[in-house]
Amino acid sequence: AGMAPGPFAGPQAQQAAREVNTASLCRIGQETVQDIVYRTMEIFQLLRNMQLPNGVTYHTGTYQDRLTKLQDHLRQLSILFRKLRLVYDKCNENCGGMDPIPVEQLIPYVEEDGSKNDDRTGPLRFASDERREIAEVNKKLKQKNQQLKQIMDQLRNLIWDINAMLAMRN
Repeated sequence: AGMAPGPFAGPQAQQAAREVNTASLCRIGQETVQDIVYRTMEIFQLLRNMQLPNGVTYHTGTYQDRLTKLQDHLRQLSILFRKLRLVYDKCNENCGGMDPIPVEQLIPYVEEDGSKNDDRTGPLRFASDERREIAEVNKKLKQKNQQLKQIMDQLRNLIWDINAMLAMRN
């Protein structure tokens, strides 16, 4: 999306740079939006600090410098909006063939007669089991981290005591 590969990139790297996946495009879009917000804040800061040319306490050089900065920021803002439009169009192009899944199919529910809607029970059960396993691993990891912290504290105290004894001996 507007970024050229390096001068040492081969044809495969150039092809990969052209075929950017949708997740990368979304990240680039997010960064572009952040840049747009930052530039807009800078523009408002410049406008707030800029005095109107009414001739009272007015320096032409300062006004011209600020006006030049403002025009530069507006030009860069325009470029960022064009870049964002390109990213948006490319994302829509990449996602054009995808059929959106209705929300009703993503949420498992129990029907009025008590039977479960099992269009997605297999993947749902798998995801639930996987989430439970991850939670167990995280719990064990936190316990191990706590044990390591205790050991490091004990070692620190031991080294402190040894250093104190060595200092007293001298």
